[in-house]
Amino acid sequence: MLDKSKIGHEFEPVTFRVDEGRLRFFAKAIGETNPIHFDEAAAKAAGHPGVVAPPTFVGCLEMDKPDPFEMVSVVGGDLSKALHGNQTFVYHHPVYAGDHITYKSRIKNIYDKKGGALEFIDVETDAINQDGTLTAVIGQSVVIRNS
Repeated sequence: MLDKSKIGHEFEPVTFRVDEGRLRFFAKAIGETNPIHFDEAAAKAAGHPGVVAPPTFVGCLEMDKPDPFEMVSVVGGDLSKALHGNQTFVYHHPVYAGDHITYKSRIKNIYDKKGGALEFIDVETDAINQDGTLTAVIGQSVVIRNS
C-alpha cells in the first residue's frame, strides 16, 4: 500500500528556461499551424512579447525534472508497475520563449480502487514564470497496479 501520510508532500521546486527552438519543434510535432508559435514577428503582431508556447508545452517542459516520477518513490510505489492515469491543464497566462518557469508540485491525494488492486497518486503542479505569475496548474494522476 502506498504511504497516504505523504498527502500534502511538497517537492523541491525546479526552474527551466523556455527555449524558442524547442517551442518551434514542439509546435511542429503536435501539428500546430498558428504562426505565433513559430514566428516572433507574428507573435508580436498579435500582441505577444515573443513566440508563444503551444498548449501542453508547459507539461512537456516539466518532464525535464531530474526525476519526473519522484512521486512514485516518495509514496513507496514501484515505478515498474506505474501507468499514466490522466493529465489536466488549467491555463492562467501564456508562456513565452525566454521565460523561466518554476514548477512547484505537491501530492494532492492518494487513494485506491478495486479493493487496492489499483492505487492512484494525484499530483498538482503550479507553473510560475520569472515574474511570479501563475501560468498554469497541471494535474496528473499516476496509477500503480498491485495485481
